[in-house]
Formats: sequence, structure tokens, C-alpha cells
Amino acid sequence: DEYKFDGFRFDGVTSILYKHHGIGHCFVNGYGEYFGMGTDIDACVYLMLANDLIHSFRPGCLSIAEDVSGMPTLCRPVHEGGFGFDYRLAMAAPDMWIKLLKEFGDDAWDMGYIVHTLTNRRYKEKVICYTESHDQALVGDKTMAFWLMDKEMYDGMSLLTPANHIVDRGIAMHKMIRLLTMSLGGEGYLTFMGNEFGHPEWIDFPRLGNDWSYHHARRQWHLADMTHLRYIHLNNFDAAMMGLEEAIPFLHEGAHEYVSLKNDMDKLIVAEKGELLFVFNFHPTNSYQSYRVGTAWGGRYKIILDSDWNEFGGHERNDRNAEFYAVSENWCGRPHYLEVYSPSRTVLVFAKVRE
Repeated sequence: DEYKFDGFRFDGVTSILYKHHGIGHCFVNGYGEYFGMGTDIDACVYLMLANDLIHSFRPGCLSIAEDVSGMPTLCRPVHEGGFGFDYRLAMAAPDMWIKLLKEFGDDAWDMGYIVHTLTNRRYKEKVICYTESHDQALVGDKTMAFWLMDKEMYDGMSLLTPANHIVDRGIAMHKMIRLLTMSLGGEGYLTFMGNEFGHPEWIDFPRLGNDWSYHHARRQWHLADMTHLRYIHLNNFDAAMMGLEEAIPFLHEGAHEYVSLKNDMDKLIVAEKGELLFVFNFHPTNSYQSYRVGTAWGGRYKIILDSDWNEFGGHERNDRNAEFYAVSENWCGRPHYLEVYSPSRTVLVFAKVRE
């Protein structure tokens, strides 16, 4: 009550579950790896009891498991024979994004691999997804914004001068990556404090290695409020993502989800989530006029979120008041399609107009 905690995150659950602590195991050889002699039964019972206690003592409290093994039933209730966690963390997602940024050029990103990583989760077990965590924000690694823009975060974030191509790309990709992760990654979304607006520096707590300095033991919240810096654009977009989910919820358990397109040549991903239609164009240079995107729903549509809007540091290449009418013809396995303009490195979110 005093500190407003609303749940518990269990760290290193994989190490708890198995006598081998998950070391040297990749868990790809069937259920025997989960339910064999290497599983620590006492640890399993402990986790079940802990979750039963948490939910009995404080109904509505959340418990979240950090598990890389994919243990079945981890997020099913104890009375069903599960471990009782409410969510598991989608730990593969941040690793995937950092790998793509470190090792591949934009034109080599595999759309199918991205979608598979984000949607590869156990049926009826809720997941919290994220693009980066404290691991990327602590000294020794770099945040997503830093991987995208590096030193330009110090020199190129002023709105008093035109954005250079590194900053323009970085801001565009930062927005797309976060909304794609939020929309396809599961039933919850997590961001590490300050990363929502692309905080330019890491966190480093006082220690012998930095001569007990407090210099980086901070978050520079004022950057998101400074109207002459581009951090405000990333902060505005993060707020718009949260507002979108509040207005038209799509993260709840059982929400409709269907990916109709993973086009590796065009670098497009088209997905339905909840009652929304998402169109992601990751191509570094190509914009597409009158591009057909399949949809489950007929009727009239409007753009309700566009990463290219001015307030998000974009170029306003779509008319935000335009209306789109679904054609009743099968396309990409969907009964209807829209024809849209999809600019390079943008995400468009469409919703049906309620008549």
C-alpha cells in the first residue's frame, strides 16, 4: 500500500525450475526436456505455493516469470495444474531486436523471422513483451536508441537544425519497433524507465570501477519536456501508443490476432490485432502507392495513428483525414482489402469508422 507495488517479478525462473539451471540446454527436443529427471520438483511446488499465496493474500496482484525455457503451464492457474504465474516475459524479443541492429543492415531484415519471434508463445499463456530491458540500459550495453543513432543523440537531436539521415532513420525505426513489439508481442507491454523517449545514456550505479560516481545513476526526465529537442517526438509517440490501447484495447487475453502479410521483398508486415489493422513498412527507401492490404472487416476506415505525423517527428505523408473503403474481394487470405499509401519506415494503424 505504501510503495504501490502491484505484483512480483520472479527473476531467473529457468535456473529455479531445473537441476541443471538451464545451462547448456536449448529446449527444442520435446516435452521430455521439461518433464524429465532434470526438472526440480521441489522448486516447481515452491513456485506453485508462492503464486497461490500471492493471489490468495492479494487478489488482483500480478506475478511475472522470467523464463527462457518455455516451460508449459507456467502461466496457467494452480487449480488447473499450472504454476500460477499471470504472465511470462518474452525474453526472445529484445535479443532479436539487438541482434538485427548489431548484425544486419535494414534491407536484410527478415519479416518472417521478426513475426515468428514476436508471436511464438504458448497457447493460452499470457506474455509481456518488450523491445529492451534493464540489460540494455545498464553500463556495458547500449539502448535501442543508442544502437540506432549513437553519438548523433548528443549532436543531432535539436529541432533548431534539420535532422540528418541517421537521426531521421533512428527516430522512424525506434517508433516502428516499439509499436510492432507492442501489437504482436503478447498481452502486455513493458518499457524500461526513460527508454520510451530514447534516453541517451545508460545507468551506472556507484561502484569501484567508476570510482563510486553517481554521474550516470540517473534518468534525465527533462529531455522529454524540452520542446526544442527531438526526444519529445519519441515521448509523444509512446503516449499515443498507450492512448491507442486505452481507446481501442488490443492487449487483452483472447484478442483477435492475424498476420496476413510478411513480405520480405517489400519489407511489409500487415496484421490485425483486436479491432485494429496495422501496416508496417520497414523498407529503407521504398514507399508504396495504392498498396493492397487484406482485412477481415468490410466497411469504411480511417487512420487513427500514423508514426509519420508531425508531432512524432514524421513527414506527414498521408492525409490524416482520408477515408478508405474496403473492397469485398479475397486478398492475402482475407475477405476484404484496402488500398493504402505506405511510406517508407512508417507504421499506419487503421480502424473501422463506426456508422
